[in-house]
Amino acid sequence: MELNELWFVLIAVVFIGFFFLEGFDFGVGMSTRLVARNQIERTVMVNTIGPFWDANEVWLLTGGGAIFAAFPHWYATMFSGYYLPLLAVLLCLIGRGVSFEFRRKVENPRWTNVWDWVIFISSLLPPFLLGVLFTSMLRGMPIKGDMNMEAGFTDFINVYSLWGGLTVTLLCFLHGLNFLSLKTEDDIRKRAAVLAKKVTFVIFGVLAVFVGLSWFMTDIFEVRLNPELILVGLILLVYGLTYYFNLKKREGLSFAMSGLGLAFTVAAIFVGLFPRVMISSIDKAFDLTVYNAASGDYSLKIMTIVAVTVLPFVLGYTIWSYYVFRKRVTDKEHLTY
Repeated sequence: MELNELWFVLIAVVFIGFFFLEGFDFGVGMSTRLVARNQIERTVMVNTIGPFWDANEVWLLTGGGAIFAAFPHWYATMFSGYYLPLLAVLLCLIGRGVSFEFRRKVENPRWTNVWDWVIFISSLLPPFLLGVLFTSMLRGMPIKGDMNMEAGFTDFINVYSLWGGLTVTLLCFLHGLNFLSLKTEDDIRKRAAVLAKKVTFVIFGVLAVFVGLSWFMTDIFEVRLNPELILVGLILLVYGLTYYFNLKKREGLSFAMSGLGLAFTVAAIFVGLFPRVMISSIDKAFDLTVYNAASGDYSLKIMTIVAVTVLPFVLGYTIWSYYVFRKRVTDKEHLTY
């Protein structure tokens, strides 16, 4: 495997990690309005992700930084062409972080309610927008021979990209519900588990439509038929296991399965892209690939050395933080957020 191919895999792994970890953050944020019945319950939900959300967001920054360093042409085309949706994602993440800190600064129900709505909206929009972004990349965007993307409204917003955004949002919502059933007690735990079962049924239908749209509106099954079919089978399997473990009240396994569902979904996107990093809807000759969009060998070599050196410490710290804050959160303690 060449270094540019290796870095494509590493970037895919970073985004898989982002959606696995930040996915439940988004789902919990959505649940603050769809599951919680009062501000105390919303506080409990926010406290379940309090020790993790900021570290989980770093995975997105790492992915963007890795694209910038390893594939500068990919970075330039994507971040300029998707400027507005990426800016919206950034503003949502900022608003969400501010809300976590500000919602309990004033003992006033109106004040807290405003910031709780910000948490909900800024947890709903990022997975939807990122789903739109990645699925529109699969479908292809108007990229010219000079690697510039000049896209119109229908290139961003169409049946396929909207359905992709809905799919990613629902997957994150289910992941958050499973996290709540794992990290809370009593009524919140029960309501989250019951709703998770219902959402899982909806997801099967949504995924079936998404796979059908991908078959007819993209070339990913044409260029990677066997790997994509295997990943689709794995996705359906883990969501079936998610429902089964929910029935058996095995919250940890159910949470792991919904996380794997997100991981396999993101993997399917990157597998469908490879060796391309962005697909041109104008001419296949204008596709950006891991070969024509990559940095030089020396840069990739230095990046690889740094990554191999630093990554074990990052993973070790992440695992340790989840171990330290492994206990359930109740409404009788830790009401700090």
